[in-house]
Amino acid sequence: MVLDIHEDADRELNDAADYYDSESPGLGTLFLDQVDVGYQRILENPHAAAEIDSDIRRLVLAKFPFNLIYEIDGDVILILAVAHQRRRPHYWRERRAG
Repeated sequence: MVLDIHEDADRELNDAADYYDSESPGLGTLFLDQVDVGYQRILENPHAAAEIDSDIRRLVLAKFPFNLIYEIDGDVILILAVAHQRRRPHYWRERRAG
């Protein structure tokens, strides 16, 4: 399987890492490390995370209040959002590939 990241999700990821670094130097790097762990978990077992819609899944990060929202489309996994858990739900729906 191939992991792809929607450009808006990539922007969310970088904005969150920048925010955490501004709060405490090095915290942004820890956040990025946790996201990488999440990406690896998704690649190893893409169907393990909770399904929240048809072919859309949510992986909850362990140490940060963020979810990785992704769509499985054939052998491509598209990260639709790096979503803060308190952000309005489903704002990312227009990003779907299918």
